[in-house]
Amino acid sequence: MRLRLAADGRTKPQQQTPFTLYDAALEAQVRAFQATHGLSVDGVVGPRTRAALNVPRARRIDQLRVNLERLRWIARDLPARFLAVNIAAFEAGLIADGKLLWRARTIVGRPYRQTPVFRAQITSLEINPTWTVPPGILRQDVLPALRRDPAYLQAKGLQVFDRTGAPVDPATLDWTTLATGAFPYVLRQPPGDDNSLGRIKFLFPNPYTVYLHDTPARDLFAQESRVFSSGCIRLERPFELAHLLLAGDPAWPPEKVQATLDSGVRTPIALRDPLPILLLYLTAYVDAENAVNFRDDVYRRDAKVLEALDGPFHFSLPDSQ
Repeated sequence: MRLRLAADGRTKPQQQTPFTLYDAALEAQVRAFQATHGLSVDGVVGPRTRAALNVPRARRIDQLRVNLERLRWIARDLPARFLAVNIAAFEAGLIADGKLLWRARTIVGRPYRQTPVFRAQITSLEINPTWTVPPGILRQDVLPALRRDPAYLQAKGLQVFDRTGAPVDPATLDWTTLATGAFPYVLRQPPGDDNSLGRIKFLFPNPYTVYLHDTPARDLFAQESRVFSSGCIRLERPFELAHLLLAGDPAWPPEKVQATLDSGVRTPIALRDPLPILLLYLTAYVDAENAVNFRDDVYRRDAKVLEALDGPFHFSLPDSQ
């Protein structure tokens, strides 16, 4: 194990013949390795830590090549201040003038409902949001559940509205028929602690209907691999980010934000200074402490980039040239 850790390039073997004792020095090396590979930092060499230790150096070099290429796509025109979400690392960070001001864990889309990569601007946030069930989740999750059990609505706290916004009594509807054709109603969850979006969401217009939001399932942030959402990004400690985004607005001091939260009333807030947001997918990167980090390729995207890098080189000017 000492030799394997030394092969990672971060440490040196303590002697030519490794000790057979798992001592405090070796445990510290294992913990440092775990921290830079997105693993639980517990000093225990379990299956996931062993798997990461056993990745050949050539594969790590390929990871670096792939992610250097990804960074080339964006690094030339980065704004001075932006929020970066690294989907592969399950992390978000607020960066200003090259310095990390704030960081939090995230939960991202499942492999079959992947969070997309794009750039946008956070233009507003909403305290005590409602949650309108989006078409994809309605079709794939909610309507099949309603066919099996009409009590699903009550269990999830969902209300039914027609297309004019008028409330509808769900007991008057035949869900077996509605679930098989075009759905003429809107399902919405009111604000509250059990709301799927938690107590706040951050909006950045995009064609994917993706946004950042709080979550009532906070225990999931303790997981190593956090692929549990339907594509949106669940954010740890979202109100810390809200205070940072509202810091320059005298109309929204922290005490007013808290009072609004306590009121339980849905309250949208437009940002005076929209913040650029970059949704990235980096399986290798350098962190704020200048340590090289590696992450699992949870969406299996690295191979395609590597194939292009290793393939024949083609160059052509745009037609206009």
